[in-house]
Amino acid sequence: MMSQRSKKELVEVVWPRYLKANRAQKTQILNEFVAATGYHRKYAIRLLEHGPKPKGRKKTGRRKIYQGEVVRVLEHIWEICGRICSKRLKPFLPEIVTVLERHQEVLLSAETKALLLGMSRATIDRCLQGARFVKRRGLSTTKPGTLLKNAIAVRKWNEWDDARPGFVEVDLVAHCGESVEGVYLNTLTATDISTGWTECFALPNKTQAAVSQAISELRLRLPFPLLGIDSDNGSEFINETLLRYCLDEQITFTRSRPYQKNDQAHVEQKNWSVVRHTVGYDRRETPEERDLLAAIYADLRLYVNFFQPVLKLIGKVQVDGRTIKQYDQASTSFRRVLVADQVSVADKLSLTNQFVHLNPVQLRRQIDQNLAKLWKIVRQHFHLSHRSL
Repeated sequence: MMSQRSKKELVEVVWPRYLKANRAQKTQILNEFVAATGYHRKYAIRLLEHGPKPKGRKKTGRRKIYQGEVVRVLEHIWEICGRICSKRLKPFLPEIVTVLERHQEVLLSAETKALLLGMSRATIDRCLQGARFVKRRGLSTTKPGTLLKNAIAVRKWNEWDDARPGFVEVDLVAHCGESVEGVYLNTLTATDISTGWTECFALPNKTQAAVSQAISELRLRLPFPLLGIDSDNGSEFINETLLRYCLDEQITFTRSRPYQKNDQAHVEQKNWSVVRHTVGYDRRETPEERDLLAAIYADLRLYVNFFQPVLKLIGKVQVDGRTIKQYDQASTSFRRVLVADQVSVADKLSLTNQFVHLNPVQLRRQIDQNLAKLWKIVRQHFHLSHRSL
C-alpha cells in the first residue's frame, strides 16, 4: 500500500500527462493509477482532472465567531445553572450574567459579553454539546389510603385554574434504595402550579404526623398563602389528620385519579429534576443523613426558585393529527411571583431584597459540599454491608 505522501507525489507526476493524453491513453493512465493507489475509479478521475490541491489553500465557508473565551464563559455559566437546556438558558443569560458580575464571579470584556448575549439557542447547543444524564427509576412506595377517599374530591390535571399562586401539588420521594423494607428517609416535594415555586422537606419516615408537620412548614416557607393542596392516593396523604388540618385552615384538599401520574405532572417533574437529579437513588435512613438532606434543601430551594428558569405550557395545537405543545418564554419562579397580581407588594419586596443578596455560585458550592458528605456516608454504608457479607 502506498503512503498518502507517495499518492500525492504520483498525482503531481501523472496529472499533466493525463490532461494531454487522448481518450485511449487516458484510459490506460487511469487503469494504472487506480491499480497503484487503490482509489475508486470516480475519485481517481476527479483527482486527475483537477490535479493536486494547492498548498496553503484557505478553508472556504463562514468564519467561526464563537470560539475561545466566549465558549469557556458559556460553559462556566451553563455549569452554574445546572446544565439546563438552551431554551431555558438563552432568555436567562442577561439576568444570570448581571448576578454573577455583581458578585464578581465572572469578569467579562465588552466584546465577550456582547457575543455571549447575542448567541441564539442553536449556537448555544452547538457550543455546549452537553453531556447526557442517564435516568434511573426509583421504586414506587405509594400504598392506597381507602378510608377517606370519598371525602376528598378527585382533581384531573386540567381542572385547577393555575392563574393564581397558592395551589400546590405534593408528593413523596422515597430514599429506599433497592428495597422498601424497614424505615428510610423520604422527601416531600411541593410545587405551585402557577409559578412553579418548589419546596422540599426531608422526612424521617412517611407517617401521617411527619407529612402534616411538613405541610405546616410549607405554609411558612411559601411567599404567598397556601390555598390548596393536591396529592396522590397514598395513605400518608389520604388520612384524617391531614384532612382535618385542611378543613380547619380552610385549605382546599383534592387528590389525583389512581394510576394517572399526569394528574400530578408538575410535582412529578420536580421529583426528577430537583430531588433525584440532586441526591440520587441511594438508600438513606440515619439522622445524620436527614440533617444533611435538610441542609441541602435549604440551599437548593433558593437555587431552584431564584436561578433555575423553567418553561410553562400555555397551549396545545393539533396539526395533521399531531399535538404540538406551545410554551412561554423561560422564566424563574421568582420572576413569575413578581408579576402575579395576587401576591402582596410587601412579599414581593421581601423576595427582591433576598434575591439581591444571593450568590448562585456560593449556593451551588454549599450544595456540592453537603452532597459530598452525604455520598461519603453512602460509601461507608456500602463498604460495611459488603464486609459483613
